[in-house]
Amino acid sequence: MAISILPIRRNLKFNLNPAKALTWHRDGLNVSQFMNTMSLFFPVGERFFIDSVRNYRDQITDPELKKAVTAFIGQEAMHGREHEEYNDFVAQAGIPLHAQEAFVARLLKAVQDYSPQSFQLAATVALEHLTAILGGGLLDLPEIMEGADEGYKAIWNWHALEETEHKAVAFDVYQVAIGDDSNLGAYALRSGTLVAATGVFFALMIPYYVHNVRIKGGLTDLKGWRAVAKHTWGKKGIFRNITKPWFDWFKPGFHPWDHDNSEQLKNFEALLGDLLKEEAA
Repeated sequence: MAISILPIRRNLKFNLNPAKALTWHRDGLNVSQFMNTMSLFFPVGERFFIDSVRNYRDQITDPELKKAVTAFIGQEAMHGREHEEYNDFVAQAGIPLHAQEAFVARLLKAVQDYSPQSFQLAATVALEHLTAILGGGLLDLPEIMEGADEGYKAIWNWHALEETEHKAVAFDVYQVAIGDDSNLGAYALRSGTLVAATGVFFALMIPYYVHNVRIKGGLTDLKGWRAVAKHTWGKKGIFRNITKPWFDWFKPGFHPWDHDNSEQLKNFEALLGDLLKEEAA
């Protein structure tokens, strides 16, 4: 199986400023908390993704896919590590991120304990599609991060770039281990799982987000809510940007690189140049 992009494991550190954990975005608390709440899902989610792919690692015979799986695991481990520090800073600022994260961890542990490994891989593939199109949307709309604190801006750009880089790896493992779309059961499983995974993700994220804004007095911040609306469903909002890519998933024969945004990967140097130089030093 040909791999469009071979991911690269990068060991980057972002030196986030904990004093800015709740207000790092130029539009203030409400937008910052939106991204912060998304961050709580990453450490436990990345571990789930790694385990789900590892379950089928011994079925991979293609040498390029083997390399891609190893790099995928390395990238996801780095994402988990950096977002753990990020989440610690948010929690230290008075947000119950760790309690929320613990609930997500229990939910994913239940999935591992009570569902077949094929479902776990399908959930990983579905959530990887969701994170890939969200990351792609962030890269397509750089104005969302304009004026943000440089450290927090860098961690989100890095994560978006690497989610783009490895967006097909779990999918390619799924096609080898479970089947491609010529297998009706494999197609139905991956299609249904995206609907379920998206629903569960937002059913958790939205209440957590509203709570995290409320406890810091942001519920009455109309300017903040207008900024959130602009960055999500506005003309250049990320959810509007990803609507078509989300629905494209259901096309028989779909592959993540049908959305060829590999040009964005040339932005690694422009977006993360200093950090890449530090890693190489």
